[in-house]
Amino acid sequence: MQIHTPRLLLREFKQDDWHFTNLYESNEEVMRFQTSEVRSSRESQEYIQQCLEEAKEEPRTLFDLAIVLRTTNMLIGRVGMKVDYDAEEAVLWYILNQTYWNKGYTTEAASAMIHFGFDDLQLHRIWADCDPRNIGSYRIMEKLGMRREAHFRENIFIKGHWCDSYVYALLDHEWR
Repeated sequence: MQIHTPRLLLREFKQDDWHFTNLYESNEEVMRFQTSEVRSSRESQEYIQQCLEEAKEEPRTLFDLAIVLRTTNMLIGRVGMKVDYDAEEAVLWYILNQTYWNKGYTTEAASAMIHFGFDDLQLHRIWADCDPRNIGSYRIMEKLGMRREAHFRENIFIKGHWCDSYVYALLDHEWR
């Protein structure tokens, strides 16, 4: 599977992509609001292997794609969705190498995934969540046209602390 945008290629992971994913997965600032801890090289390799295995499932419910700059062919992050076909919805996520923050790449990649979800998968709703302290993440959601549906207080225990969550969502007819 490949999705092209003006500046990006969203593609399936390859086994040796872990070298590039580990550049951001080993960065404490990038992983600050992620549910997982900073990853070792081995953990990044295992994550890529898991993505490759899950991509083979039928029906496919996990779409976790590499974000690659078209001009340089550099892998700079990932964007994905976990689909629940019964509910006709998916949860969206993204993570980007800090070097490429504030350039619109995440918004461009996430927009392409939303387009895929609504147009190709015929989903009714796409949602995402983030820690309210992660201002960059919820601003991306707002740029995508998502609306804040909830602010859950101390609903998830991450890295030794109870954390709040913002939940944002977009419906198919709102996207169009």
